[in-house]
Amino acid sequence: MVESPVQQPPTLHIHPQSLTFQSQDSSHLEAPTTPKTPADEGIEFFQSQVRNGECPIRVYELRLDVDGGPHKDRQYIRLPPAYTPYILRVSIDAGTPAAKNGLFKTNFPLDGGTFSRDKFTERRLPTDFSKPIQIDLPISQAGAFIYWIEYDGASGKRIKGREGYFNIDPSLKLKARTPILDDHLAVLPVTKGGVVKADYVNLPLDGLSILTVVSKWMGPVEGWHKHFAEAKERGYTMLHYTPLQERGESDSPYSIRDQLRYDPSLFAVGTHDGQKAIEEILKLAREEYGLLSLTDVVLNHTANDSPWLVEHPEAGFSPANTPHLTPALELDTALLEFSGSLEELGLPTNVTSEQDINAIINGFQSFSKDLNLWQYYVLDRSREKESVKQALKSNSVAEWAGVPVNGKSVTELAEILRSSGKIDGIGQLASRFGVRVNSAMSSGLVKAAFEAVHDHDALADAWVRVVDVLNVSLYKEWEDDTTTAILNVKNRLKYTRLEAHGPKLGKITRNNPLVEPYFTRLALNANMDPLVYSLANNGWIWNADPLQNFALLPSKAYLRREVIVWGDCVKLRYGSSPTENPWLWSHMTNYVTSLAHTFDGFRIDNCHSTPLEVGTRMLDAARVVRPDLYVCAELFTGSEEMDLVFVRELGINSLIRESGNGWDPKEMSRLLYRHGIGKPIGSMNEACMTSLEEIPSPTGKGPIRKGVIVPLNGSMPHALLYDLTHDNESPLDKRSAEDALSTGALVTFSYSAIGSVKGFDDLYPKLLNLVQEKRKYEISGLGDRSGIARIKRVLNELHLEMVLEGFEEGHVHQENDYIVMHRVQPSSQKGYLLVAHTAFSKGSKDRGYIKPIQLRRTRAKFILGTSLDIPTYDAGSDPDTLSGLPAKLLDNASVVVPQGLDHEGPYAEIIIPEHFPPGSIMIFETQLQEYDASLDSFCSSGVQAAFEDLSLVDLNVILHRADSEERDATEGKFGAYEIPGLGKMVYCGLEGWMHPLRHIMRYNDLGHPLCAHLRQGSWALDYIHQRLSHQTDVLPGLDKPAKWFEERFDRVKKAVPDFMRPKYFALVVSAAYKAARLAVVEQSSEFVASGHAFTQDLALCSVQMHGLVKSASLDPGSSTPSLAAGLPHFTTGWARCWGRDVFISLRGLFLTTGNFEGAKKHILAFASTLKHGLIPNLLDSIRTPRYNSRDSPWWMLQNIQDYAKMAPDGLAILLEPVKRRFPQDDVWVPWDDVRAYSYTSTLAEVVQEILQRHARGIHFREYNAGPNLDMQMSDEGFNIDMKVDWKTGLLFGGNQYNCGTWMDKMGESQKAGTKGVPGTPRDGAPIEITGLLKSTLRWLNELSSQGKFPFHGVEAEIDGQKRFVTYKEWSDLIQVSFERCYYVPLDPSTDIHYDVQTSLVNRRGIYKDVYGSGPGREWSDYQFRPNFPIAMTVAPELFDEHHALGALYLADQILRGPLGMKTLDPKDLQYRPVYDNSNDSADPSIAKGLNYHNGPEWGWPMGYFLQAYLHFDTRVGAGQKDHKETLHHLHRILLAPRHHIQNDPWAGLPELTNENGQFCSDSCNTQAWSASTLLDFLQTVHDL
Repeated sequence: MVESPVQQPPTLHIHPQSLTFQSQDSSHLEAPTTPKTPADEGIEFFQSQVRNGECPIRVYELRLDVDGGPHKDRQYIRLPPAYTPYILRVSIDAGTPAAKNGLFKTNFPLDGGTFSRDKFTERRLPTDFSKPIQIDLPISQAGAFIYWIEYDGASGKRIKGREGYFNIDPSLKLKARTPILDDHLAVLPVTKGGVVKADYVNLPLDGLSILTVVSKWMGPVEGWHKHFAEAKERGYTMLHYTPLQERGESDSPYSIRDQLRYDPSLFAVGTHDGQKAIEEILKLAREEYGLLSLTDVVLNHTANDSPWLVEHPEAGFSPANTPHLTPALELDTALLEFSGSLEELGLPTNVTSEQDINAIINGFQSFSKDLNLWQYYVLDRSREKESVKQALKSNSVAEWAGVPVNGKSVTELAEILRSSGKIDGIGQLASRFGVRVNSAMSSGLVKAAFEAVHDHDALADAWVRVVDVLNVSLYKEWEDDTTTAILNVKNRLKYTRLEAHGPKLGKITRNNPLVEPYFTRLALNANMDPLVYSLANNGWIWNADPLQNFALLPSKAYLRREVIVWGDCVKLRYGSSPTENPWLWSHMTNYVTSLAHTFDGFRIDNCHSTPLEVGTRMLDAARVVRPDLYVCAELFTGSEEMDLVFVRELGINSLIRESGNGWDPKEMSRLLYRHGIGKPIGSMNEACMTSLEEIPSPTGKGPIRKGVIVPLNGSMPHALLYDLTHDNESPLDKRSAEDALSTGALVTFSYSAIGSVKGFDDLYPKLLNLVQEKRKYEISGLGDRSGIARIKRVLNELHLEMVLEGFEEGHVHQENDYIVMHRVQPSSQKGYLLVAHTAFSKGSKDRGYIKPIQLRRTRAKFILGTSLDIPTYDAGSDPDTLSGLPAKLLDNASVVVPQGLDHEGPYAEIIIPEHFPPGSIMIFETQLQEYDASLDSFCSSGVQAAFEDLSLVDLNVILHRADSEERDATEGKFGAYEIPGLGKMVYCGLEGWMHPLRHIMRYNDLGHPLCAHLRQGSWALDYIHQRLSHQTDVLPGLDKPAKWFEERFDRVKKAVPDFMRPKYFALVVSAAYKAARLAVVEQSSEFVASGHAFTQDLALCSVQMHGLVKSASLDPGSSTPSLAAGLPHFTTGWARCWGRDVFISLRGLFLTTGNFEGAKKHILAFASTLKHGLIPNLLDSIRTPRYNSRDSPWWMLQNIQDYAKMAPDGLAILLEPVKRRFPQDDVWVPWDDVRAYSYTSTLAEVVQEILQRHARGIHFREYNAGPNLDMQMSDEGFNIDMKVDWKTGLLFGGNQYNCGTWMDKMGESQKAGTKGVPGTPRDGAPIEITGLLKSTLRWLNELSSQGKFPFHGVEAEIDGQKRFVTYKEWSDLIQVSFERCYYVPLDPSTDIHYDVQTSLVNRRGIYKDVYGSGPGREWSDYQFRPNFPIAMTVAPELFDEHHALGALYLADQILRGPLGMKTLDPKDLQYRPVYDNSNDSADPSIAKGLNYHNGPEWGWPMGYFLQAYLHFDTRVGAGQKDHKETLHHLHRILLAPRHHIQNDPWAGLPELTNENGQFCSDSCNTQAWSASTLLDFLQTVHDL
């Protein structure tokens, strides 16, 4: 390739004024060019009118945990630059603890103006319990910001929630450049390729290519244009300058003598205006060469000869302001004196062996004994003894007030004193014998300990014995510290003077001491106190806590000689805020703000040792000057978690990562994958997770805009990946010189910011010494002496182009010594592929081995290939110029990439040439063949039209269908899909696929078994549309979505290679799922449509449960949709549709969601089956219904009442004709018998019949009684009896052999003797039936009195007399009797006012579960169970409000579990909380799961508990004055169900759990009534 010479810059004019910075005060910096702050501009944008063609704004949604803090995965959020303002939406679930009077606080300037870290803006959280809680923040500026939520805790105290952080990347702008390749993939010369253009482009952080230069090796600024030209031609976009300030005596750039003055060596003689000169030269770099600027900011130390230290010694750590450094200074001084005395002491001054080291260290141990540093640790025995004697003599004794000490030994007394914290100065090391005990206290102690001793001398001697014990551990501490210090001195001496890789410091003298001095001594004369003017030098410590300042206690690093010290740098002492050291803060703030005015970015030097409070405040000040300041740093914290602390609080935009940390090709590939992959090829498109919304202005003013909602999942710190940093060993030292080419290429293929040093490109053989090196850079350009620069130019330019054009997807493959990196642009599927043969070992020229690289359905074209030939590893020695190894880049012959074809389809195959030695690289352009660029948009196109007309029954098939339902509906043709390594999907519909896809899309987990399966074949794609097409004859509405799926999946199969199939599968499925879910919501009630996600998730359960199967129906002659009791156990045949379950579920699942038609059909179907005054428990498609449920008709009547009140024109249902399944004489006939359906009633007549039958009494034996009907039931259990006690109005029924309520477990174990024995017979008057009866009577009385119901009461026989009883009479009778019959008072003395057998009471303040249990079971009345809230909800008027609330409080404390209510009081002897239906033990309490309702926690009673609690607590409890108190408490209870439904694959709530919410394998995973009752509660809240 032909390269042009380095171009010359325009003339640079430097004005001779002052070398110092223009401003000594940041407040005097130039005003910003715009009168508005970025925050002001953001507000102005959202209040402005929407422009024609304006793109939807981005809305990044950050979901918080229930306590208002971020989830651990989201504790750090990195947001993109605000090129156009966007929104950060903070969301929290309604009713969660943090929503209680919640205030969102942030120091982001939401109201405009300038950012201030300590200035917080507030936004009050909405208090609506039924809608999402969201706060939209207008984002328009870069920086690091904090937020939290403050809210009312349970105790009423305000709680500050956990803090979260969001960092916003700066908006960087760079001069655009021309492409580096021509249309034929040839590299363009420098005159055409990579040429800087006039216009600017936004530069993402990933587009940075940073070159680190050491400014003192560049020469005066007048010649810097040559370096700029070279850097630009090599493709760099930013120069990183080591500090340009005046250097100290060591000449290290990082030892800054004057922070406010540029180093004079940068300028020609006579130049004075240093700042202006720097600003002009950087402007030239930016505008002419397209190079941004980055400089180091050194906050942690200053040069040891900084003149201002003498004026401001308080700026450093000295014994005067940090007293524990006093002994460290003494030890350091002794080392200096000892170093100057070696010859005098006859010790070696030149170290040539271990013997020399041992002799010197032994000599120092003897020399230092006279220091007596132990005196800083211990108590002075003599002083302590005398002080006690004087206190006793003068009666200055303080009475001992601690633990009793009489008779204690001196050892015990010492321990008591030590633990009491009464020893002054212990561990402070501030002065000799500075440890002491107040004499009044010590004398009081010994008097109390030795009560029999009165002699003052004896007591003083006793105290000295205590002191001796105390001193034992203190002497031990001194010995440990001294031993450690001596060992560290020895190790440092060995490294600096003996070890081969050490600096070999030479002869030991006072000026070149044994080890580096720990203190800089500034005292110029005897009048200057050395304790004031001896300042601690800075350094670093192995594995130190970065949040702990090692110059402060409890660290003793300076005394223990643990600091690897920099003798030319004084550690700066800021204190925790500017008030603690005003001058230093002011001085360093001026330094930082001046740099921010000049440079585009900062590298924070020694960041991990810079106090966080210093770093945050300094960067805050810098960002006021330059809001889009780029900040990077290298951290050595030792953990990623600690890295995050610095990143999020300082707002570090990039963390420096070093490719040199990869010790072999495998580890190198891991680093590249972690920091440089971007997103894997074929990643889930953002469209999978995003949604569209209409967004009101976040300022409260301005128009509604379209927005794209993007969920945030947390961020990793952005990487700035260096091939080599300026303080690391060269490739020749660490690996091989040839590896520079392969490593440099691999780094440039990373989708991250990248960095390098000139010495890497030029192949410098050794790491250069920043302090001692005086030579200047050679301007080698792209010529023969430029190492790998010619290829680096192409690689850097390609890196920039790939970032600007969005080549964000990548793949890394490592095989032996080869690493292959592939970058792809996801929209065009164009890519670049790099093959790198790494050279981790020296000397090898072997080609190595890698299998041919196959690229499926992809064309590959060769761009370039290069090897590096280095004839010698001796760079020579030029005294004036830095130069690299002699090397030549050898261009490889073009590689033709053949196309192949196998059973998987066409592929390109890259074969490595025979000559491809280590260090070689090849680059190819790739393009997916026959790529359909419109496929992404096509995958989601037309989705609304395909799904908008679907019925809810259609949507049951689309979204759900358990395996057994699908097999039933399709006659075994289809079932749940099974994925190897994952198992069966729980649903055949989209919800089954979305559960794994949510995880895959959120975490981009392309290694998931589902993704592997999709790559292996298209079976899943075919399954989705084929199962729908198969059912269109029965459900024709499925035709449109089936064809929609088929069209999209057919196109995917034709256009997409297997590795990209998971992405497009997710695109199609997620688009369909969103549309299907939207179709459900749009057919739902306002309560659901406007509700939060939990409400809508519960509402989806109504679709989940209501569907069409062939074996279960509401019509014996045809298939109709029906409601399943639960999945997967109650799905088909007789087990699907239960009377009790339907009517417990109907209100929540159908009425609150607006599916009135579905509700009506179930009501009329069950009404048609009325027989004996009952409806069936098991419907069995109305063919062979079973009548053994006492509560089912009352649940139906409650639902008829609810329907009449909730449905439009709901009362009209009472006039609906009902064809009766059975004849009027209740004789059993088959469904197709002529007597079946032979007469018709209105629904009102059915209602009346139920009441009338019960009023007269019901007595029958089940049809077909015996083993054929129920093989577990005993013969007596088939006898059904119910009657009204007209003294109380209560309805009694059942016997000890059957179980006619929902607690219906029948014993099955022959071994345990429980076969035919009910677990919970509940014979008598169960409390919920009483409540349901009362509710019905109240309602019918209201209708009757208004002339809206054709009946007024029932005929009954009372005391042998037939008479008419009105609904009101019956209702009043129950009302009068209820509290007396059911309440168990708290005070036993009041039992006489209630029907209570005191001896049977197990817990007081409750309501009985049953009234009037059968003989021998009277005790079961008093069992505390969760049924009473049902009666409270449907008939609250029955209850004394205070009694009711007390019982509910007990239920809250005792019965409530995470997902349901314990079915029995744990205090009860029958309590067995773990249900296992397979248990075949001889234990009768649990065998064959007899404890089904004796402890396990059932979900559905939870909703009634919440309803009842809300009702009574807002009347007489905590919510009486403010119902939000109650609502917050109840919504906290909902946190566990909310979490479960969002994360469980069944997307529902379980039938039951075992103790404390533990999984129960015999439970339905999702149960109709569990979701229903919570929906019912949420609608009640919505309607408040």
